[in-house]
Amino acid sequence: MATLGLENQIVDAKARKSSEEKLRAQKVLLPTMAQLADPSRIPAAISAKLADVDPDQPHPLNLFRVHWFNDADRKTRVEVPNHVVLPKSLTGVDAPIVVLFGNRFPMINAHKVLAAYGCLVPRLVTGQFDAAKHRAIWPSTGNYCRGGVAISKVLGCRGVAVLPAGMSEERFAWLDTWTSDPSDTIRTVGTESNVKEIYDKCNELAADDANLIFNQFCEFGNYLVHYNVTGTAFQTVFDHLAKGDSALTCAAFVSATGSAGTIAAGDKLKEVYGTKIVAAEALECPTMLYNGFGEHNIQGIGDKHIPYIHNMTNMDAVVALSDRASDTIHLLFQTEEGHAELRARGVPDDIIAMLPNFGLSSIANMVAAIKTAKKLGLGAKDAIMTVATDGAAMYETELGKAKSKYFGGRFDQALAGKIFDAELVKADDDHVLIMGERERNRVFNLGYFTWVEQQGVELEDFEARRDQSYWVGLRALIPQWDAMIEDFNAKTGVEV
Repeated sequence: MATLGLENQIVDAKARKSSEEKLRAQKVLLPTMAQLADPSRIPAAISAKLADVDPDQPHPLNLFRVHWFNDADRKTRVEVPNHVVLPKSLTGVDAPIVVLFGNRFPMINAHKVLAAYGCLVPRLVTGQFDAAKHRAIWPSTGNYCRGGVAISKVLGCRGVAVLPAGMSEERFAWLDTWTSDPSDTIRTVGTESNVKEIYDKCNELAADDANLIFNQFCEFGNYLVHYNVTGTAFQTVFDHLAKGDSALTCAAFVSATGSAGTIAAGDKLKEVYGTKIVAAEALECPTMLYNGFGEHNIQGIGDKHIPYIHNMTNMDAVVALSDRASDTIHLLFQTEEGHAELRARGVPDDIIAMLPNFGLSSIANMVAAIKTAKKLGLGAKDAIMTVATDGAAMYETELGKAKSKYFGGRFDQALAGKIFDAELVKADDDHVLIMGERERNRVFNLGYFTWVEQQGVELEDFEARRDQSYWVGLRALIPQWDAMIEDFNAKTGVEV
């Protein structure tokens, strides 16, 4: 907790040199954050060789695919990130809901591999992480630990996933394939909301000097990589849409908080367009909204605490939705019966074809965007930007669970119609809080109990984050880290 990933100079020259030697042996070049934000900056020689690289393999060049500009095949690159504009026939609101697809990222089919890279690289180039010595510990409720394990494998070091035992079977199946040893997948008690149990296990592991914890909830590399890389991707998509409609506004950015990495893109959009930033959470665990607690199944949005890297005093609203919505809309989106009902409701086939890109938290983001549109009274010229963190492929086993839980194991088009009415047509603006200064500070204060009392952050450091100047000042680290990445690459001498 001493640095929280904020170092901008070499703190251990011996460890840094050891990592240089390790990555030289692995033939690894590190992309800069500027290259990931704008892949046109990636050297032509690397782009040419990527054509022959399988995006699902731990190949070093796949690091240069850790960006939003991959096409659906995850091999070719596009000028505008893949996205869909959801129509009123599906959402019931006039405001266009623009969803970027996170399953275009390499190795894990989810954008959390970007967060893992953003957390690891500052530690690597400053000599805090020795790739030849340390085990990289990745605490997560799902996709981030998979991203960390993938990055670790590329670097030739050992990655350890720490996640709740109740997460989807697909996550654990992937980890079984990618980890070096079964002991490198550590299952903690509980499900999505049991984040403290993950922290407790990491504190135990941190007692061994061979382990280095990459805690996405407090590593500012996570915040900054999303501010710079994800924020730029959303900016590119909105500017593309605005070319065809100059009256379009970037009215709101909606994101479930999770580790509060992705929502950092909202800071970028607010800076450029004055966009309102809306945080989403599960109604079963309404921590921000009601100081609440509980368990839910919106996998990928770990909660019951306020992440240290969440720029809470820049938030404009908080939305809560039930996991019943995400569980049942998952059935609507991913079954033949559901598709038949969507067609009957006038949803175009080209939109239905896009629905496999929506996992559980992606659906939650969409519902939160609908509730936001209704609460703010947004119209046809007010775009709401949000993200599909991962796709349905990571939740196939959840379909049967949802059928059993809500419909006694059966499912047909009539039930699909009831889901459409209950969770889309009747989605309202309840459990939505517009935040003023008092509410922002109330939620900010909740973080004290996790970070100062439990995790040992200094009170002065905790309080510094209340002021927006703190977050603006962090951005100077991005070019500093990029310069260190370039120096690191020069030292390894790896050529493509």
